[in-house]
Amino acid sequence: MDVTGILEEHKSRFKTIQVDRLIPTDLDLGMLAAFDINMVDEDKLRASQGTRDAYLQELSREGTQLLINELFGLPTAVDEDSVYASLPRARTVLPREKPVPKEKPLTRWEKFAKIKKIQNRKKSRMVFDEEAGEWRPRYGFKGVNNDDQRPWLLEVPGNADQYADQFQAKREEKKARIEKNTRRQQRNIEERVASEKGLKPQEMRKRQLQQAIVMSKGSTASLGKFDDKLKGEPKIKGLKRKFDPLVTTTDKEKTKNMDILNRVAKGDTSATVLNVRKAQRAVNKEKRKQK
Repeated sequence: MDVTGILEEHKSRFKTIQVDRLIPTDLDLGMLAAFDINMVDEDKLRASQGTRDAYLQELSREGTQLLINELFGLPTAVDEDSVYASLPRARTVLPREKPVPKEKPLTRWEKFAKIKKIQNRKKSRMVFDEEAGEWRPRYGFKGVNNDDQRPWLLEVPGNADQYADQFQAKREEKKARIEKNTRRQQRNIEERVASEKGLKPQEMRKRQLQQAIVMSKGSTASLGKFDDKLKGEPKIKGLKRKFDPLVTTTDKEKTKNMDILNRVAKGDTSATVLNVRKAQRAVNKEKRKQK
């Protein structure tokens, strides 16, 4: 029985694994990527959509086939589930989406520790409490550093009031300590922001103070013109109120009045012609007086 025809028909169903390229395809097995720089057929790309899609699909299949051929030549490791190939190190350098983050400036404690060569030692989170006979957190809720829970008896210092509540004094001392640490943390944040902007912390605080002074000038009708000047306060520019002249020409006055009438007729509420809320409050106030 001649089965040659059947074998040829079966063979024709599958694509060949041999792919010929005029220019060898650059393969990066570490990234599982193939870079083909051969010229494409522009006539097929400009043909109908079916022809174009089939051509692009064939190019993709051939590039993938070249990649798979190289993968079978890599060293493998056999596991209970399957066989794995050991990929080499990637050669392609991908560009970053965002710039490289800048190094965070050191805090005052980090600078001091670097000068004194102080190294942080990692401490365990849980500490054994010998009095309670159990493991407790070092900090936080039910921690061993919680002054409100231990000790239950406090000695009154010799220079303190004997009737003062020492537990309350401990709580106030802890509260002051937390506030001090919070201020230090805020100061470190401000210094870090100033260093990122290339400024000194003192210079940045000075600018923030000047901005606060400029904003406060807008709270008065004269924009701070008659306010008391601070020592070393710079002269503020650009804060001036513009008043229309009392005496003007007839044409300018006519144009201004016609502009107001046109805005009112069009119902333009965005213009500063009439403060609707203020007018409504005045009407309501007048009605309450009449009652």
